[in-house]
Amino acid sequence: MMTRRTFTQTFVAGAGAISARMQAAHRLNIGIGTYTYHGVPIDGMIARLTALGITEIEMSRVEFMLMKPPTDEMCRSAKNQFDRAGIRCVSYYSATIKDDQDLDRAVRFARLLGSNNVSGDATGDMLRKIDERFSREGLTFGIHNHYFKQKFAYESPDDVLHALAGRSKAMGATLDVGHIASCGYDTVEAVRKLAPFLKMVHLKDVRAPGGEDNVLLGQGERAVLELTLDSPGQYMFHAHQSELAELGWMGLFEAS
Repeated sequence: MMTRRTFTQTFVAGAGAISARMQAAHRLNIGIGTYTYHGVPIDGMIARLTALGITEIEMSRVEFMLMKPPTDEMCRSAKNQFDRAGIRCVSYYSATIKDDQDLDRAVRFARLLGSNNVSGDATGDMLRKIDERFSREGLTFGIHNHYFKQKFAYESPDDVLHALAGRSKAMGATLDVGHIASCGYDTVEAVRKLAPFLKMVHLKDVRAPGGEDNVLLGQGERAVLELTLDSPGQYMFHAHQSELAELGWMGLFEAS
């Protein structure tokens, strides 16, 4: 039986060759949404981000959202701390933009944090106002899908696509695959539909649809397989989703 450690080593070796071929055409920047550290003071959060080698974040701490908006000084202070740590705040998570005051604040806070993208949601004529304002400001806005126990405007990829119809390129999607799964929709299908509009992806896993019980990747809707092979040799692994296979997600591992 091939151990987990042996599998990991052979998988990484094969994946490295695949990655080298893909780097020129595809670049994926991995960051962290700072809601992950909502119970940790900012200086402690920055220490943990630095230890992990994270250089890009989305500011999604609750005290910076529009429900109870931060002060300008809070944004400036956070930006200064990020700059000293070599961390870029590439996106600001505003949550719901309800009115013109929220819109003004979202733009101002994004600027103060050094962000070019805002993730959040809005409905009705506010979407038009966001489109016009963000186009003038040179910013982008990603509609964020979400699971709530009560009905929400953006639960499915089609909900987001409908809101984006006829909008400018400043408008797009911040796809949260965890919330997509919580709402009972297929995450790969969501990527397929929203790919041309993606501004950002929130990658996480949930235990089961119909709830928001976040778990480590691979412990919920996605499975990790351990198996015993009948004989030693090289075996091929490949994606069973054509969208991933087309990106070259396949290779060989050796069992001894």
